[in-house]
Amino acid sequence: MEAKDIKIGKVYDIKVGKNTSPVRIVKLAEDGGWEAVSLSTEKPLVIKTAERIVGIHKPKTDKKASTKPQKAKTEPKQTADQPKTADTANPAQTGAKRLTLLDAAVKVLAEAKKPLTCKQMIDVMIAEDYWKPSHGGKTPANTLNAAIGTDLKKKGDQSRFEKADRGQYTLRAIK
Repeated sequence: MEAKDIKIGKVYDIKVGKNTSPVRIVKLAEDGGWEAVSLSTEKPLVIKTAERIVGIHKPKTDKKASTKPQKAKTEPKQTADQPKTADTANPAQTGAKRLTLLDAAVKVLAEAKKPLTCKQMIDVMIAEDYWKPSHGGKTPANTLNAAIGTDLKKKGDQSRFEKADRGQYTLRAIK
């Protein structure tokens, strides 16, 4: 880019190694070049040469957001004094926040009332739409097994889970 084309207050992309980063030009530097502020880190920097500026910054559109139509939320949020009804229990139907992997495992084990393996729990979670892998993981059962093992190790007797047999877990009895 040419030095004469660079305007104070405009946002440009600059080369940072192999990548580009957006910056806002603040003022001319005393020793030549420009003082700028990085939009990604909000840190001040000095651009000494115009060759470092790639061009005017054009924000990238989020491909996921642009291809996916937005859902309108029509149901009101549930307040603390309202009881949970059967149709508000499933987060997929209400647009509410989905259960975490461990919370979904607790729900599945409570409904099963018997020890289950992690593979069995994952199958029920996905079938009942309590939880699904967010990034299309190939081994969600292994992830669940590791998460339950970590929970048992960190919380000990306070954990919600209990090892029933090799590879099988159940809910801890409330004392």
